Amino acid sequence: MPDSTVRLAELERYSPAVTEPEDFDRFWADTLAVAASRPVLVDVRPEATDLRLLDSWDVTFAGFGGDEVRAWFTRPAGVPGPLPAVVEFAGYGRGRGLPHERLTWPVAGYAHLLMDNRGQAGQYGPGDTPDPHGAPGGPWPATWGIRDPYDYHYRRLITDAVRAVEAVRALPGVDVGRVAVVGNSQGGGLALAAAGLVDDLAAVLTTAPFLCDVQHAIALSDASPYGEIARYLAVDREAEAAVRRTLSYVDGVTFARRATAPTHFGIGLRDTVCPPSTGFAAYNQYGAATNRPEAPRRELHVYPFNGHEGGEALHVRRQLRWLAATLAG
Repeated sequence: MPDSTVRLAELERYSPAVTEPEDFDRFWADTLAVAASRPVLVDVRPEATDLRLLDSWDVTFAGFGGDEVRAWFTRPAGVPGPLPAVVEFAGYGRGRGLPHERLTWPVAGYAHLLMDNRGQAGQYGPGDTPDPHGAPGGPWPATWGIRDPYDYHYRRLITDAVRAVEAVRALPGVDVGRVAVVGNSQGGGLALAAAGLVDDLAAVLTTAPFLCDVQHAIALSDASPYGEIARYLAVDREAEAAVRRTLSYVDGVTFARRATAPTHFGIGLRDTVCPPSTGFAAYNQYGAATNRPEAPRRELHVYPFNGHEGGEALHVRRQLRWLAATLAG
C-alpha cells in the first residue's frame, strides 16, 4: 500500500501541477459539438419489472459519434410533477446490469438514469453497449486507443457521460434545473469529467475517483485499471510519451478545476486501486480554474481504515443527506 502511509495533513495540502494541454478546452468543445449535432434520445420504451413501487424504462441515447448507448431510467411510480434527477456512472468493467440492481436513488425519490459503459461489460456485470471504434493500444479498456487522445476509449466514454446528462434532461418528469451526477471509481472519474464539461449541474458526488492525477497514479498503483496502463508500457516501452500525452486530456484534476457545482467526495486512505493522494488532488483543486468570486461548496469524508470500498453504506447515507440538503437549498 504505497500511498496509505502518507499523513492526512499532507494529503490535505496536496495540490500537484497536473499537466494540462494547451488545447484541452478546444479538444473537448469540438468533441462535444460533434456529439450535440445529433438528437440525444434514440429510443425510450417501458421496461417490465416486478418493482411495483418504481417505473422503469429502457433508454437508448446517442453518445460519442452517434453510437447508441443504453441506460436504465427509473423513477418512483405514481409521483406527479418533475423530479430532481441523478445520473449514475458505473465502475470499471461493469455494464448497466438489470434495472433492479441499483435502487438507492429512485427509492429516495429521484429520477435515476444509469448509463451503460460502452464495451466494458462482462467483468463484473452485463451490459448492452459495444464500443465499435478500434485503434492501436493494449487489450484492456483503459488502454484502448491510448496512443492518441482522439482514439482513446475515455474520449468516447466521457462524451457518453455528458450526453447522458443531456438525455435525462430530455426525458419526461425531470426537473432539468436539478440534475446531479454520481459515481464510484471509474464512475467517480466520469462524474468529475461531467462536472468540468457541463456548467449547470446541481451537484456532483464522487467516491474514490479514477483518472485523477493520472501521471502519478500509474506509478503508484499496480492494481487495475492503472496497472493495465503500466503493463502496456512495460511491453510497448517507446509509447510512454504518447500515452502520457493522451492521459493529459482525460485527467480528473483538470476537469475538477473547471467544475462549478457543489461537490461531495469520499476517499479511503488504504485505497490501492485509486490511491488517496490522487483523489485529494482533485478535491483540493476543485473549482480552482473557474474565475468565480466564490469557490464551489465542497465536502469530503475520509475513511482512514478503508480501501477502495470506502465508507460503503455509511457513505451512501451521507450522500443521501447531503444531496437532499443541497437540492433543497
